[in-house]
Amino acid sequence: MKLFQQLLVAPAALGLMAPMAAQAADLNIDGVSDYSAAGEQVTSVSQFSDVYPTDWAYQALSSLTERYGCVAGYPGGTFGGNRSITRYEAAALLNACLDRVTEVSDDVKRLLSEFGPELAVLKGKVDGIEARIGDMAAGQFSTTTKMSGVATFVVGANSYDGDAQINGGGHRAAQAGDDSGALTFNYDYKLSLDTSFTGEDLLKTTLRAGNFGSDSAFSGSDYVALAGLETAFESSNGDSSVEVHRLWYSFPYADDFQFYVGAKIRQDEMLAVWPSVYPSESILDFFTYAGAPGAYNLASGGGAGVTWGTEALDGDIDVSANYISTNSQSSNPNGGSGGGIATEDAGNNITAQLAYSRDNWGVAYAYSYVSSDNYNGMLSGGKATPLASTVDNIGVSNAHGISAWWTPDSTGIIPSVSAGLGFNNHDDDDDTNSTYDSANTFSWSVGLEWADAFVDGNNLGFAFGQATHVTDLDWDADRAGGSDSTAGDFTSDHNFAYEWWYQIQVSDNITVTPAIFYLANPMGEDADTRTQGNDDDDAHLNNLGAVIKTTFKF
Repeated sequence: MKLFQQLLVAPAALGLMAPMAAQAADLNIDGVSDYSAAGEQVTSVSQFSDVYPTDWAYQALSSLTERYGCVAGYPGGTFGGNRSITRYEAAALLNACLDRVTEVSDDVKRLLSEFGPELAVLKGKVDGIEARIGDMAAGQFSTTTKMSGVATFVVGANSYDGDAQINGGGHRAAQAGDDSGALTFNYDYKLSLDTSFTGEDLLKTTLRAGNFGSDSAFSGSDYVALAGLETAFESSNGDSSVEVHRLWYSFPYADDFQFYVGAKIRQDEMLAVWPSVYPSESILDFFTYAGAPGAYNLASGGGAGVTWGTEALDGDIDVSANYISTNSQSSNPNGGSGGGIATEDAGNNITAQLAYSRDNWGVAYAYSYVSSDNYNGMLSGGKATPLASTVDNIGVSNAHGISAWWTPDSTGIIPSVSAGLGFNNHDDDDDTNSTYDSANTFSWSVGLEWADAFVDGNNLGFAFGQATHVTDLDWDADRAGGSDSTAGDFTSDHNFAYEWWYQIQVSDNITVTPAIFYLANPMGEDADTRTQGNDDDDAHLNNLGAVIKTTFKF
């Protein structure tokens, strides 16, 4: 029974079932007859001469009369609202109203019959939605966690030319251009779990696996280091095993502060601003450091940080500070690889950043203090020339980075621009290095991106610059076993890097990015020591690479 019917029947039924027994002598049979034979039903409550808008039951009578037409009065056009009702009168009123409800129900039935096919389609869709919701609920592993992933396929090859060899001294390739640069197929897989307990905090967990081992020309290790790709990852066990790559927690405090802490957290994850709009998923790893791989070294390990931001000068001012120990999991700071937090032999990395940004541009300065003892190299991998990577480990490093970015108001022929430069000082402050006293290294890059290039959704990119290289080197001739004439300034470690790519948006979740890159003298001064016969004072090596990167996001 519908709600209206229940409300309608209830008071009448209560009256019919009341314990009071109406005696035949008490019944006003004439009154009942008058009510039942009052003539026709009224169509408006205004037809009753004794019913006024101020009466407490006026709205109820109006609804029953005008909407359902089931209220009759007495002869003379009166309703008799203050008159006692008999059980017979109640039964007559109830019967009249139920008849009207039945008529309405018949109309509804006719409508249901007429629109039956459409209603059946809607019911099928609703049933399908309910089934899918049921499947999702059955397979849901957490009400607080969202899962996403990225799988990347990389097919590519390299070619080399020049006088230098890149074999020996830890470089795996044989004679440049002879036995190296074969076509390869690698993968990188990331699975991210984002958990929030309050809606404002975040527990970040990232699982990762990859097979870019040291024998891959794109790993940034044994071959040409600067050919390392941004997406190149090798599992620590070397067998493509899945490992915990990130594990950290962040939460807000007041309106302007954000705090971070984690056992596996990376430097850039604790910065309020990343000072570049050039895609972090470009091709060469070097071009993802905002021009300053020393200051933005992406150190990872155990650490904590805080960011603070405010609106000022018609823009946003953001300040960030964080600390990371790359060996925080070790309890033996003075043995083996060192370890601990804030110990002398820990891999200490302290970073501070100040950034100012507007709607479509911004600028940032970053400083990083790096204790290179047991740090695994601030400039390792695809960030620097071999010599710059070597001097990075002689002692404490002070790294500075200045970066800026700008985006046009609309897509077109004008690209977004990101530029940055980095300056680093490395000092053997405890005189433990057998060769070098100190060194200065420098880097810069410019990245351009055209959104919706040629086809909506597709992007075109180009970047160029100089990876971190030695601009000045001081070394002790006695410690190095050389003569005084060989000690002094050192400025022949320069190099140039270029990349071109075009990202094709196949679908919302799949992109295909063909790309080429060119590295001029990527081994810098190190090439001079690897010439054929070591008799060329101007030896060099060039590296041309091509890749097709396919990315699946889910």
